[in-house]
Amino acid sequence: MKVLVIEDDRTAAAYLAKGLKEAGHVVDVANDGREGLFLAGSEHYDVMVVDRMLPGRDGLSLVEVLRAAGNDTPVLFLSALGSVEDRVKGLRSGGDDYLTKPFAFSELLARIEVLARRRSAAQPQTKLAVGDLEMDLLTRTVTRAGREIDLLPREFTLLEYLMRNAGSVVTRTMMLENVWDYHFDPQTNVIDVHIARLRQKIDRDFPTPLIHTVRGAGYSLRAAG
Repeated sequence: MKVLVIEDDRTAAAYLAKGLKEAGHVVDVANDGREGLFLAGSEHYDVMVVDRMLPGRDGLSLVEVLRAAGNDTPVLFLSALGSVEDRVKGLRSGGDDYLTKPFAFSELLARIEVLARRRSAAQPQTKLAVGDLEMDLLTRTVTRAGREIDLLPREFTLLEYLMRNAGSVVTRTMMLENVWDYHFDPQTNVIDVHIARLRQKIDRDFPTPLIHTVRGAGYSLRAAG
């Protein structure tokens, strides 16, 4: 996750950046409103942590400008101003959450992770990837190692289901119900035929197979390792 911290207290900003980096996140820091507005408008961030009282441009107006420009990056306001009125102003200006100082870092971390999850859930997934295999759900194209692979509609649907469940065992019943919409086993070899076709197209010309048979259970799509 990439986080933008806009905080004029350099000690507090360094503390936040250190903690977020230790948690595995990428962090940029701005120490005033103007720099924060510039970074927020020129880079992609998953979450922004914004102090309300900033030099150059205060946090409320900064977020209002971003929202007016169509920037929907989740914002956690961080402020010593903790009255109900202050929190309401922050939320109405376009903030998604509000945390008052002093705060526990563990709570701040949990709040920004929740904001990032909400945003991710709200955005439809348009691309899938497993190893060097990539699928674009909008253009309905599939490539492996940059090479385009031509699939029939049912093959595409089957591969999409396997990719969405990458690393897990997909049983015959699961495939029949989710790819063919059968709620019973018609006792045909339709699955075996389509898996064989996918293997010919996805694995045959590549050194590492992605489609694996799990004996007695089903199939699993997974990258090496």
